[in-house]
Order: sequence, then structure tokens, then C-alpha cells
Amino acid sequence: MKVLVIGNGGREHALCWKLKNDSRTPEIFCAPGNAGTAQLGTNIPLSATDVAGIVNWAKINRPDLTVVGPEAPLCAGLADSLEAEGFRVFGPCQAAAKLEGSKKFAKEIMQAAGVPTAACEVFTDADAACACVRERGAPIVIKADGLAAGKGVTVAETVEQAEAAIKDALGGAFGDAGSRVVIEDFLVGEEASILALIDGEHVVMLASSQDHKRVFDGDLGPNTGGMGAYSPAPIATDAVLEKVRTEVYGRTLAELKKRGITYKGVLYAGLMIDNGQPSVVEFNCRFGDPETQAVLARWDGDILPAFEACIDGTLSEELISWKPEPSVCVVMAAGGYPGDYVKGDEISGLDEAGKHAVVFHAGTVLKNGKVVTAGGRVLGVTGIGQDLRTAVDNAYAAVKKISWNGAFYRKDIAHRELKRNSLPALVEKI
Repeated sequence: MKVLVIGNGGREHALCWKLKNDSRTPEIFCAPGNAGTAQLGTNIPLSATDVAGIVNWAKINRPDLTVVGPEAPLCAGLADSLEAEGFRVFGPCQAAAKLEGSKKFAKEIMQAAGVPTAACEVFTDADAACACVRERGAPIVIKADGLAAGKGVTVAETVEQAEAAIKDALGGAFGDAGSRVVIEDFLVGEEASILALIDGEHVVMLASSQDHKRVFDGDLGPNTGGMGAYSPAPIATDAVLEKVRTEVYGRTLAELKKRGITYKGVLYAGLMIDNGQPSVVEFNCRFGDPETQAVLARWDGDILPAFEACIDGTLSEELISWKPEPSVCVVMAAGGYPGDYVKGDEISGLDEAGKHAVVFHAGTVLKNGKVVTAGGRVLGVTGIGQDLRTAVDNAYAAVKKISWNGAFYRKDIAHRELKRNSLPALVEKI
């Protein structure tokens, strides 16, 4: 069996890793892949957004399944183009992927469906947007409407910060993605990430997780694509998950269906939970990163049957089971991230780190036989253990074996849950 995975990040390495361990041991291809995926299969020198190139490759090489990792190719219609040629694809169609491709569209769907989410206004004019912020006050959230590689959201603590974010976005900082801004009320609570597989009708929610968006310890500094995650997230209680199933997924899919849109693939709901009530912060039309690394580490058994069931409309809870042990993913990043950073630094200690945890590559490439940095988030070091403290310790034991010039990481991943369990603060142990 041939499986083509699209993308080159930590999420895609984790998907390749899980697929490779399936009982059918498929032959893995990854476009374009990274130094980690190269250890599991064959990297294809095609950009994830090269829709025509990927379709042509598929026509020649005939993959049995294509798994699309990133949002950009989904929003560009890659799934539609491959399906039009008769290929089986795990990933939503372009119309469904608009849930992530346009925050304005996602808000329209949620408001029409009665999905709990923050109130918002949409602007294309900076003066009008700034006037709105001055009227609403801070804290407040400014979002570029389109895809901005995880960098288009500003949680502004002051009106001045909000106005600067508006002027950046509408001034071209994110290209076309920032031609509109969505201004949202600030939601109070604690974050959780819920991924769900969907076959057009049935929804199966995956194990919960919690991401850490801020770049520095103590949840300080600018938002990033994610500096670490752990699973499960006990803040997502059974009662909360039932509300997510009915009030978020049920209502959203019903509204999409009203508009003639069938959703197949994975749908990520980024949530804020306050006093047991979940509200949607954002939708993603694909697996989260680094949540995928933490969640897939706990997936017990084969993953291919679940992906195939999403395509065939035969998804059921029985296809998925979970290891009881928790997992923790710590992102190691290049110095300067999420701003400018240097590429090309050689990474050492990977083999030794692999004795303690699974090291998922994100921003890496092979150069002259060496693994070097090639992105802002470079590695997702994922530990598992009999309890959260052990999983944390295993992840950080591996992290401390790895080095390159300028490498940094948060030292307090899972700090909220450790504090709830009255365990020592992570930063004291590192």
C-alpha cells in the first residue's frame, strides 16, 4: 500500500510515524517532507501547495491514499483536484476548508448555527477598526481574516497594541490574508484543543489536548504556532466534551450541510473553557501542531482504518482506542522565533534523545548527511509516561540531549495541570 503525506512539519512527521507503524506497513511518501520523514519513507521535492505537481505525481505513482497535513493546500483545493482524478484523499474539500481559510466565514457559520463563540466585528478600513477597538476597550483579539501561518492573531492587552496589530494586518504584514481583520471579544478561561474525525455524517472526537501558544514560560510573549502540548487535558471533562459534540460539532456540521457543504477529514476546535462552558476560539481544517504529536503518541492501534472510514462514510467509535498514559510534547525552536531566525545550524544529540522520547522533526532538512535547522519550530520532543509528571520528565530528559546554536524551548509545558495536581513547578526541575 502506498500512502502520500502532504507537508513538511512536525504534524506530518507524526502522521508518517503513525502510518508507518500501521499493521499494513504502508510505503510512505512525503511532499516535501523533512529530515524526519526521510527516515520513514521517500521525500518528494514538491511544495505542499503545488497542486498541479502533486496531482501529476499521483497520476504517475498511484498512491492508495493521500493524507493532506497543512491548511494551505486544502484551502487551495488539493483534495478536490485529487478526488477529481479518482484518488482517495483524507482531508476536507476546498469549500469545507474555508472554516480555517476565512475567519469571517467561520464566524458566520458559528453565528448562524448558534455555536458558542466570541462576539466579533469585521473591517477592511484601519480607521474604522481602530475606532471599534477604542469603543470596546482591551483586552481584545485582532485576527487577520486569512491564512497567516499561525502569526495572524494578536491578543492585545492594551488599545495601543490592538491598533498596532490592525495597522500591521491591513498594512500588508500578512499579504492578502490581512486584507480584512476580525476583531473579537477576549474570552476568559482555559484553552483546550479537540480534534475530531468526520465522515460527512458521523463525528468521533479524539483524545483532548492543551496547546501552549505563548513563546515564553508563564504564558508570556507573543503568540506562536504552539510551543508544546500535553494529552489528555483534564479541563475537557466528560460534560464539556458532550457540549463540544452537540453545541460545536453537531451545530457546525448541520449549518455546513444547509449550505451544501459536506465535511470529511479532521476538524480541530480550539476552545476556551470557562466554568464548564466551551466556546470556540478558532477552527482548523486539519490536525493541530503540536497537538498531533501528543495525541498520536497515545493512539492505540492502527490509524489507516479510521482515515479510510472518513472517506467511505463508515466512521465509528470502535475504530479508535487510546493508551491511558499521558503524553507531553515540548517544541524546540530556533533563536528569534516567532520573529526572524537563522537556518542551517547543525543539530546534535538526536540519537541519544530518541532513547527517552520520540523526536518529531518540524523545521529540519538533510544537508551533506547532517540534520540542520530549516524553520522556526524545529523539533517536537514527545514523551509518554505512567503519569503526567513522568511524561514531562521523559520529554525534558530528551530535550536536554539535543542542541544547536540558539536553540530554546519553554520549560513549563503542562504547568497548569501540574499545579492543579500540586506537583513541583517544572521550571524548578529543569
